[in-house]
Formats: sequence, structure tokens, C-alpha cells
Amino acid sequence: MFKPLSVFIGLRYTRAKRRNHFISFISLTSMLGVALGVAALITVLSVMNGFEKELRERILGMTSHAFITGSNGTLKDWQSLQNMIGNSEHLVDSAPFVEGQAMLSQGSRVRGSLVRGIDPQLEDRVSTIGEKIIQGQIDLLIPGSFGIILGKDLAMAMGVRTGDKITLITPHITPTPAGIMPRLKRLNVVGVFEIGMYEYDSALAIMNIEDAAKLFRIPERVSGLRLKLDDVFQAPTITRNLMAQLPSSFRAVDWTYQHANFFRALKTEKTVMFVILMLIVAVAAFNIVSTLIMMVTDKQSDVAILRTLGMTPRSIMIIFMVQGTLIGVFGTLIGVIGGVTLALNVETIIAQLEQLIGYQFLPADVYYISSLPSDLQWSDVTVIGLIAFILSLLSTIYPSWRAAKIRPAEALRYD
Repeated sequence: MFKPLSVFIGLRYTRAKRRNHFISFISLTSMLGVALGVAALITVLSVMNGFEKELRERILGMTSHAFITGSNGTLKDWQSLQNMIGNSEHLVDSAPFVEGQAMLSQGSRVRGSLVRGIDPQLEDRVSTIGEKIIQGQIDLLIPGSFGIILGKDLAMAMGVRTGDKITLITPHITPTPAGIMPRLKRLNVVGVFEIGMYEYDSALAIMNIEDAAKLFRIPERVSGLRLKLDDVFQAPTITRNLMAQLPSSFRAVDWTYQHANFFRALKTEKTVMFVILMLIVAVAAFNIVSTLIMMVTDKQSDVAILRTLGMTPRSIMIIFMVQGTLIGVFGTLIGVIGGVTLALNVETIIAQLEQLIGYQFLPADVYYISSLPSDLQWSDVTVIGLIAFILSLLSTIYPSWRAAKIRPAEALRYD
């Protein structure tokens, strides 16, 4: 289809110094528009991928890939269940837990909290809580000591630190001669952890599993068995296979069900942002149409002479398609290089910018994540580059077709 002469003339027109500088300016802005749109799209999608990855890792580091519990929300003999599923495919490890809602009180300060009882010897098999402790250590959660480890923001809100005491109030009631009283327990603050996710740092408290079972009145029971899997994205399938091996009295929930709406919203937002930013690329790409139409008008005489010398309409089309395609290709390449560079360094750039202006773009008390992560995926870069190139190529068709329809006699009438 492509003839060397047509390509040569098209490249010559692109390199030649144009008499109409306005056309050159429009070509440059079209190229920069494509580059800016591609760079913005790559950067934004990388940041959104980074947010999704960071949130998933932090959430799964604190919750679990899946958990199994009984029909009434508790398990009596979790060791037997652990043995039953111990050799299951894709199951890495498991650990018991107790979980319940409570209130924490210190002086006039009262905060609601999610209290989780764990076994310090087994917890590191399914979560990363031990790595997140910034004061104290997880081994201080000794059975019977009623120690508690608070999230950093929760400890600050309660005005306590390691070594202080705090009162825990459970929703269970205790009959007394003075009437019905809530169940209270004075606890020792033995540590503080920081996940970096405000939802957990401001509301989660960790206790020993035996102490938590006593406080929530489920002695010799646990709330369930938390599971760690070798592939988090296959959690629904793996969980279903596990349940097929267990009696119907057990119930399993995986992380995709627990946080389904949250991650579905992230995916929807990413899709919408992709469409919106791709419109920027489309607008820039279709600026090539106006550039080539002006170019065709400016080169009518040249086109007419080439036609009289025997060049076919298809060859004329190729001349102008080469010019428009080069604008799109160079714009896409510049955008890809700029977008990849920015995506790989966006965390450093934003951190330096925040330090320079003295303002934090993502306050921890408002957003889940207080930094700006980035996860560049080359599949996204490839898709964006291909779409930008295709849009640029499509935008050359109509002006090139107009050039091929020029009639030599009419174009040379007044020359």
C-alpha cells in the first residue's frame, strides 16, 4: 500500500520550513496536547494502581485473606478445624482470633473501638501487626495480664502511652445490688502500633486472645480462624474449595466479600478516570485534523502538480497521513517517556513539593493513605500508547481524503 515516493514527500513536508507559521504552531500544540494527555493518563493510572495496591496490602495485613467461623459466630474447638484444613491446597497458614466492639475510657475521654484478641505466637502467620508496633512489643500480651496495644491515633485521642492504664467497657452487663452495670475492666497499655491507615490506627485495639474471650464472655471459644492464602486474587475460589471439605455448620468469608464495595468503587473510579483522561488525548489527536486541513489548503497547488505528474489519489492520501501520523507518534513517545518518568518519581516529587510549600495534600485524618503511592504497570502504558497512536492515525483519514479529492484543473486555475 505504501509507496516510497509518497512517504518521502510526506517526510519532506514535515521537515520543511513552512511558509505559514500558524500551521507549524498548530502542529506543535497538537503534538504537545497528545504528549500531555498520554503523560497525565499514565501518571494518574499509576497513582490509582498504587492506591489500590497499598490499600489492599494494608487491609489484608490487618484483617485476613479469609476467615472461617461457626454458624453462631464462634468456634469451640478451633484446633480441630485447623487440623482439618491444614493440608488444603493454597492455604499457607491460619490463626484464631476473638473480635468484638467495646468502648475505651480514660478520664473524660471516651472512644469506640474494635477489640481484637490474638495469639501472639501465631499471629505473625496471618498478619503483619507485629511489624507495625512502634512502642512495646507483641510478646507483652501475656494471658491474664490484660494488656492492650492501641493504634497510634487511638492512643493520642485517649491521651495515653505505654505504661498507662485505660478502662475497657464491653456491651455485656453485670447484675449488681445497685442495679445492672456495664462490664468494666482496667487494662494496661503495653504497646502502640501504626499501620499508616487511619481507619485502623484510630479504632483498633489488640489484646491476648484468652483475655479477650473472657471479656466478651466466650470462654474456651474464639470468633473464628483467620486464613492466609498463597494467592489473594483467588481467595473466593480457594475459600469455596475449603468449604466443600467442611460440614455445613461452618461459614467462610473471604476479603473480596468483606471489602467488595470498597474495591469495586476503586475499580469503577479507575475506569471513569481512564475514559475522562483519554478524552484529553482524543481532543489533542483530533487537533491533527485541523492542522492537516490547513496543510491541504496550503499545498493545493503542490497536490495538483503531483496529480498531473501521475500520482494516484491513494498516494496523495499517504503523503498527508504520514505527516499526521508523525505528529501522533512523536506526541505519544514524548508522553510515554514523560508519563513513565513522572510515575516512577511521583512519590519523591510530591514529598518535596509538600515540604516546599508546607502543606500536606493527603491529611491522615481525612484519607486512608497519607502518602501518594505509585504502581506503574506496563500493560497500562502499552494500552494508552496504542490508543493514542490509533486516535492520531484515525484523525489523518479525513484531511488526507480531502487532499486526494483535489482536482488539478481547479487548483491550478488561478496559479
